[in-house]
Amino acid sequence: MKKLWIIAAGLTLGLSACGQNEEPKVTEEETAVEEQNEQTESQNTDDNKEIIANHDFFEPFDGKIDHIHGLGYAGNQGAPFFAAHDGLKVYENGKWYKTKEQNNDYMGFNATKAGFYTSGHPGQDSNLPNPLGIKTSTDNGQTLDKIALEGETDFHVMGVGYENQAIFVMNPHKNSIMKTEKFYLSEDNANSWQEVQANGLKDVLISVAVQPQKVDYLAAAGQQGIYLSKDKGENFEKITDSGQGTSVFFTNDSLIYGTYDGTAKLVKHSLSDGSETEIPLPKMEEDAVMYFAQNPQNEKEMTFVSFNGNIYYTKDSGSNWDLIVEAGNPK
Repeated sequence: MKKLWIIAAGLTLGLSACGQNEEPKVTEEETAVEEQNEQTESQNTDDNKEIIANHDFFEPFDGKIDHIHGLGYAGNQGAPFFAAHDGLKVYENGKWYKTKEQNNDYMGFNATKAGFYTSGHPGQDSNLPNPLGIKTSTDNGQTLDKIALEGETDFHVMGVGYENQAIFVMNPHKNSIMKTEKFYLSEDNANSWQEVQANGLKDVLISVAVQPQKVDYLAAAGQQGIYLSKDKGENFEKITDSGQGTSVFFTNDSLIYGTYDGTAKLVKHSLSDGSETEIPLPKMEEDAVMYFAQNPQNEKEMTFVSFNGNIYYTKDSGSNWDLIVEAGNPK
C-alpha cells in the first residue's frame, strides 16, 4: 500500500517543479472537426477498422512504454491513446503505434470527442514553449493549439469533459490568471476561470475528472479515498469508506473509480442513485488501477494502466483481461 502511494505522490509533488439574436458562426475548423467526427463514427462500426495504422502521422512502435500520465479514446476513433513522456502511443487491433513528431512529455492528458487536452513539456523535436500550459489538438497531436498559460504552468492534476470540454485543474503555483494554489474551473475553453472552494477535498490528489456532458459533476482520487462533487466543485463528498483512491473516470451516467486497500478494486458508481457494482480485475499483486478509460463507442471495451507499468485491455467488460504491456514492455 505504501509502495503504491509513493508512486502516486510523485505525480502530484512534481506540481511545484455574439449578440443574443445572432446565429452562431461556425468556423471552417469547427466544420472540419464535425465532418471528421462523423466520418470517424461511421468507421467505428467496423470491428476491424484501421484508422491509426493508415494515418501518415503514425508509425509502428515496438519500444518501451513507460511514464504514462493519462489515456483515453482521443477523437472518438475507437483506439486508446496513451500519453507518455516521449509522445503518444496508440493501441489498435493488437498493434502499437507512435507519433512521428511532437513527441512531447505529456502531463494532465485528457481525451475528448474532438481530440485531446494536455499540459506538460515539449519534446526534443518540438519548438513549443516550456512548459506547455494548457493545449488542445484535433489532429492527433500534429498541431497543439494554445489554450492558456503557455510558458507558465505545467498542470499535472487536470480533468476535461469528453463532450463539454470543461476544464478543472489544481493550480500548482501562482500564475498570470490564477492567483492562488487552489482549484479552478473553466466552462468556456479557458476564456474565463472561476476559483472553486472544493470544500471536503483536503487530500493529496493524484487525479481529477469531469463528467462528459454535465460540468456539475467532478471527481477526484486522493490518498484518503474517492471524492464526488455535484455542484461544480464547490463541495466534495467522500464516497469510499476505506483505502486510497487511485483513479477516476466518468461515463455519461456513472463514475468509474479505482481504489487500493491491499487489494485493487474498480467500481462503477451510478450518478442517478449512488448504487455500485464492482468491475472484475485481473490478478494483481501490490498494484492498482492508475489510469482507466472506456471506449465511448463500445462500453464493453476498457483499458487501464497500473502503478507498476502494466497495461491491461478487455473487450468483454472485464470478464477477460489481456496483459498487453508488462512493466513497460509490449507483449
